[in-house]
Amino acid sequence: MRSEKVVGIRGYAGYVPRYRITPREIGKVWGKDGEMMGKSLGIECKSVPSPDEDVVTISTEAARWALKRAGIAGEEISAIYVGSESHPYAVKPTSTMVGAAIAATPNITAADYEFACKAGTAAFQTCMGLVGAGMIDNGLAIGADTSQGAPGDALEYSASAGGAAFVIGRERLLAEIKYTTSITTDTPDFWRREGQTYPSHGGRFTGQPAYFKHVVGCTEKILGDVDMEPSDFDHAVFHQPNGKFPMKAAKKLGFTKEQMKVGLLVTRIGNTYSGAVPLGLAAILDVAEPGDDILVTSYGSGSGSDGFYIKAAENIDDIRGSCVPSIEDVIKDVKHIGYAEYAKYRGKIRRGG
Repeated sequence: MRSEKVVGIRGYAGYVPRYRITPREIGKVWGKDGEMMGKSLGIECKSVPSPDEDVVTISTEAARWALKRAGIAGEEISAIYVGSESHPYAVKPTSTMVGAAIAATPNITAADYEFACKAGTAAFQTCMGLVGAGMIDNGLAIGADTSQGAPGDALEYSASAGGAAFVIGRERLLAEIKYTTSITTDTPDFWRREGQTYPSHGGRFTGQPAYFKHVVGCTEKILGDVDMEPSDFDHAVFHQPNGKFPMKAAKKLGFTKEQMKVGLLVTRIGNTYSGAVPLGLAAILDVAEPGDDILVTSYGSGSGSDGFYIKAAENIDDIRGSCVPSIEDVIKDVKHIGYAEYAKYRGKIRRGG
């Protein structure tokens, strides 16, 4: 899918909570070899939100920084879409609270999206469509999560928190979104019913035919559509539920470790779900050179993938500047905690009666 008009990224930023817990610390509580689990998943530690952090606060922090980088005010945003699978309210939009926090006018369109871990890129595509059609000048697309895994479950070693926001527009672009495409099927590899606290998953089934079928298939489709080879790209980022899946997909497709290096954040912060690919893309934009070609493929259980071909603008250095913390600045501010604090922060200890 190509836009009739030039559409791209005017501003971006990310936020990750500073608290971290290691797989070893989690494993000690459940009598498991946490270090071995961490190595198996390719995760050194994962981010943990503090008790006063949720998808609203993460989205708001990232949105404020993204607006600052774009050099525009909240009142210049005409659409806000927040993708997440951990919105704090079952019925009350996150997007309206973010709108109020950035001082957007009431004359906006806004909604919350859910599609497991690709809800953020779905928001991205919606803003692209509205801007490309000339219906709005600027849209705000956000992917953020404070994901959870049941105590003792494999997900507990990787499910983390964080997110990124992007201002999508037509003027003063730091990167142009050249093309996007998607693949979607009914593949139930991961789910959570209404009222359930923790999600369920299909174990190994989440890899094949779920993750790899969609990520590889969507990437192959976009490569064919734009008539490019993996070697034509300077950077690539795939959804990263762990440290191994995206590298396995990259190898199958013909991408190198060097192309994947910058956007692969899961080893240091865990799986931020809807925030994973947006944060990886933001990290790439922090270091991209003018003219760099970037390939992005998200994945959401249920299942689907969104793919993007993005090209860094010639003036990217001038726009990104130093007024906003880089993703590296955000994720290097770390405070490690034990399982007791982690359980308290994530509400894993519940009162009876």
